[in-house]
Amino acid sequence: MPDNPQPIETRSAPATFSPDTLNLETGTVEAVISTGAPVLRKGYTERLALGRENVTLAPRLPVLDAHRQASISDIKGQVVDVRFEAGRIIATLKISDPVVLAAIERGDVTGVSIGYSVSQWSDTADAQGRNRVRTATAWTLKEVSLVPVPADPSALLRSTHMTEITEQPAENLNADTIETRAAIRQIARTAGLDSQWADAQIDADATVIEARAAAFEAIQTRSRQTPAIRVVSAGDDPAAQRRAREDALYARASGTAPSDQGRAYMGDTLRDHARAILETNGVSTRGLSADEIFYRAMHTTSDFKNLLVNTGNRTLLPAYEIAQSPLKKLARQSTLTDFRAASRLKLSDIGLLQKVTESGEIKSTSRGEAAESYKLDTYATIFSLSRQALINDDLGAFRDWGNTAGRMAAETETNVLVNLLLSNPLMGEDNKALFHADHGNLAIGDLDIDAIRAARLALRTRKGLDGVTPINATPRFLLISPDQETKADDIMAILHDATVDFAPELLRNLSVLVDPRLPNGSWYVFADPAALPVLEYAYLSSAQGPQMSSREGWDTLGMEFRVVLDFGAGAIDHRGAYKGG
Repeated sequence: MPDNPQPIETRSAPATFSPDTLNLETGTVEAVISTGAPVLRKGYTERLALGRENVTLAPRLPVLDAHRQASISDIKGQVVDVRFEAGRIIATLKISDPVVLAAIERGDVTGVSIGYSVSQWSDTADAQGRNRVRTATAWTLKEVSLVPVPADPSALLRSTHMTEITEQPAENLNADTIETRAAIRQIARTAGLDSQWADAQIDADATVIEARAAAFEAIQTRSRQTPAIRVVSAGDDPAAQRRAREDALYARASGTAPSDQGRAYMGDTLRDHARAILETNGVSTRGLSADEIFYRAMHTTSDFKNLLVNTGNRTLLPAYEIAQSPLKKLARQSTLTDFRAASRLKLSDIGLLQKVTESGEIKSTSRGEAAESYKLDTYATIFSLSRQALINDDLGAFRDWGNTAGRMAAETETNVLVNLLLSNPLMGEDNKALFHADHGNLAIGDLDIDAIRAARLALRTRKGLDGVTPINATPRFLLISPDQETKADDIMAILHDATVDFAPELLRNLSVLVDPRLPNGSWYVFADPAALPVLEYAYLSSAQGPQMSSREGWDTLGMEFRVVLDFGAGAIDHRGAYKGG
């Protein structure tokens, strides 16, 4: 395992000497140097994996005076043996300083601390799922130090090259923070960013919107640092070669690391890919110009077009996922099989169970019903990869367009949902608007604590389709326009104040969603769509999300790429939402 230029970490777990092992003649003594005890850092808890396979020993392990390494006099000996036992690491220290040996003999020095660098982490969560736990699964032991007070990290002396561990109070995370952290980690996974990037965003208290912006910037930065590597490839079958070439082309376009198979083709240009695909399909390219190679690649086989389309989809989809609007959290997702208007039938409850008569007769009940409908629409855009871009191997325009198309597809979905919400559509159930005084879900007034309490009461007292059965809807989301964000912050601060006796846990679990497309003064309260959906959006079942396809350019020389999105949304019930403002 290679050494790592990371800063040396130090920890002062209560590792101690075994006094009965002190040998004054040889100057040796044994010590428990680590038990892997958890250490609280800012934003996470650190643990050390203590298996022999987890630890690399530095070529020479000095014994230092309290982690000091400024001069030769700080070296008090060396580690001559390290053993791994269940739940602990034991070392034999050979002390060369007679003053230190005498102090150990008197019992004045009993504490031991270690210095190490970490090359691999494993991130998990604690049992409650609230706090991040980072376990060092591959780390290098750099030194062992004699310390006067091992249980108190602040009493230890450290050089500027070492990272001091400061104990932090455990975090008490609310539902919003947990949800934000989960969203940031999902953004990182979608963008192909590592857990360290997500941790940095979380430690900086970034919002989901700020994390999305940072992810886009990271993608752009990564794409400008694409390596050019050429490795001799093994003789793969044609299908495996096509997949490997796709991995390599996507890695070049996105700036991500290629797969092991794709690494062999990282140095290939678009012309190289086209030539190789032709030759794999039995078409000779000897003496052909670049124009002829691209023309034949686009007409002789679909492999080259599929290579570009698949790469484009892999560029488009992460950008699409990252740019998802918070409004989609308020709606239920579905699929439709065609473009005809789809009806969503609502049935009332069957009523209370009736007492069975002495003769055993069971009375039948009837259910009321109502239907809401909406349909899919098709949205699309076209982009051309010019003949010059193909010949010049210019992937920048292709990459940027794929990112932009992904973001714009997400923006299109968001606009559909926002326009649906702002249009306040008529409900098929009673031909009244979604938000209407007769529905008991429309109020006029500013956003404040009393307004939130009124919204909670309105949702809690909702009746089913029969007008009798209580639904008892639970407020889950507070949707606001940007000008209301400061008010919302103040309200949530009050709701999360443990000393406020009128803020029940029900309201503390509200999540705040902000959308800049809403007009000033807007605020809504929604129930969880999994329990009581108000809005529903759908994709064509055979094409969920934006889809890319291509053809040879006709109006322009080169390749044309088309992105199509089949998407629709509708209001399906009024009982799970409340509008103020």
